[in-house]
Amino acid sequence: MTSSIPAVLLVEDDTNLRLALRDNLENQGGYAVEEAASVRDARAHLAKRSFQLILLDVMLPDGDGYSLCRALRDEGVTTPVLMLTARTLEDDVVRGFEAGAQDYLGKPYRLRELLARVGALVRRSGGAPVKLVRFAGYKLDLDRRKVETPEGGQVELTRTEFDLLAFLVREKERVLRRDDILDAVWGKDVVVDPHTVDNFVSSLKKKLGWNSASRFAIQTVRGVGYRMEIEAP
Repeated sequence: MTSSIPAVLLVEDDTNLRLALRDNLENQGGYAVEEAASVRDARAHLAKRSFQLILLDVMLPDGDGYSLCRALRDEGVTTPVLMLTARTLEDDVVRGFEAGAQDYLGKPYRLRELLARVGALVRRSGGAPVKLVRFAGYKLDLDRRKVETPEGGQVELTRTEFDLLAFLVREKERVLRRDDILDAVWGKDVVVDPHTVDNFVSSLKKKLGWNSASRFAIQTVRGVGYRMEIEAP
């Protein structure tokens, strides 16, 4: 493996799925992939080298992905983690983010979406840990799930409000349909009125202290959804 190729650690105990994922990541994504079938295997790989991304299953024969991800964060390992699992209820998704994952994709997954998410995480990390995101003077700590104002104060957000803000910032300048926001923040299997997004956006703006002088704006795109606009530093 050459150092110029992004390295991905794939932690998955299903042999057929693991081999298929590896082939797709290497042949279509151009990544250097190492495989692990258990928590113990993953630990052994992580002890030998660093990776640009960890693709992590939740249910493993000797533990679970949530605990492994949280343990790695406690140890100071901040490699981006994308959880890939059949467990897609809202509590499961939230638990994944609270454990320190940057993204969460349910099985069965769509290959193009998986490759897009992997690519986005690798590009945004630039090979470095994704931990602290800055926007318009605010600090968004993805590991500790905290938001700091430009003045140094703390913004108290609910779990869903934090996930919504993180998604809007991550996808800044893109027009996001309400359905896309619901899928990303609430989960594909959760039935929620699309106008719930409007209520959460309104609450988010209020808690962030948005006004006409703010360096960011969550713009309403009539008949479609929202777009996060952030002034350049």
